Parts: sequence; structure tokens; C-alpha cells
Amino acid sequence: MKPKIDTVVQFSGLKTGKYEYSYELDNTFFEGYENEELREGKVNFEVVLERRERMLMFAFSFRGVVKTTCDRCLGEMEVPVEGEEKLCVKFSDTETSEDENVVYLPESAYQIDLAQWMYEYVAVRMPMQHVHPEGECDPEMLSFIMDEPADEGASEDGEEVVRELGEGESDPRWDALKQLLDK
Repeated sequence: MKPKIDTVVQFSGLKTGKYEYSYELDNTFFEGYENEELREGKVNFEVVLERRERMLMFAFSFRGVVKTTCDRCLGEMEVPVEGEEKLCVKFSDTETSEDENVVYLPESAYQIDLAQWMYEYVAVRMPMQHVHPEGECDPEMLSFIMDEPADEGASEDGEEVVRELGEGESDPRWDALKQLLDK
């Protein structure tokens, strides 16, 4: 699905020099992609295009927030994202580089759509874990999680709890291992 924000840059007819573009990516932009963790947000992009004789140099600078789900309480949360990226566009009918920051377009190309790169730049800047700051998680959900014995033998902070055994009683999990060691 194509984003509804026009991110196409027509470079044919541009003289060598620098050109500036501004984009405000919002929910309509992010809804065009199938990533459940990145469906809403507002991110402002400043893009500087340096048109050269045989290539285009794009410098991206962005800042904003995206909405996602907290991994702990499943509540909605906002995650700040920002960064700077560069993209080099060369004209050739054959690709000769494996660098992810270099793109090859055919000699006949006259425009480039920056949407996919902008989306990926935002997605890469999102943290691996999405967790509210301490004390901001949904207390109702946390109480539900803590009250349920979902993982017997685990404490609240994830450390294993050792079950106390009565005198003379042994843990059957270790008995089999002890028999192997005695042989």
C-alpha cells in the first residue's frame, strides 16, 4: 500500500546545487506499511538534496514520536525517534555496490520516491524494547500480571525461586543427574 504523503522527488531538470524539502510523516503515512509496532506517529523530516552531475546526495534529518505498545503492560506509549542519515543515488543500468546507503537508478530515471527510506530510518531508530518509564505502566495490568502464577518458580523480577524442600527430601530433577555422576 502506498503512503498518502507525496514523498516523490523529481530530479530531472534540476541544475547542480542544493535543494531542501520538508515532510511531516503522520498516521496516514505509517498506516501504509504492515508493521504492527509502527502504525502511528508524527515525525518531521528535513531532506537536503545535493544534485551533482552524475549522482544525487540526500541528507536526511528527522525528529518526532511514534506510538507503540509497551512490552510490559501492553498499554499505548510514545517513543521519541531522531536521527540523521545519508543516501547516495547513482545512475547506472548495472548495480556495482552492495552498500546499503548507495542506490542505483537507471539512466532514464527522472524521479525517486523517498518513502521507503524514510520509513526504514524511523523503524531502525526505534528501541528493541518498548517499556514505559518506571511507574508509568498500567497499574491494573501490572497487578493482573503479578497475581497470576504464569511461570511457577519465577519471582517478580524474573529470578528463579528455589523451592524449599523438607529434610530428607530431594529434588527429583537432580536425582537423575546424580545417578549419572555416580557411575
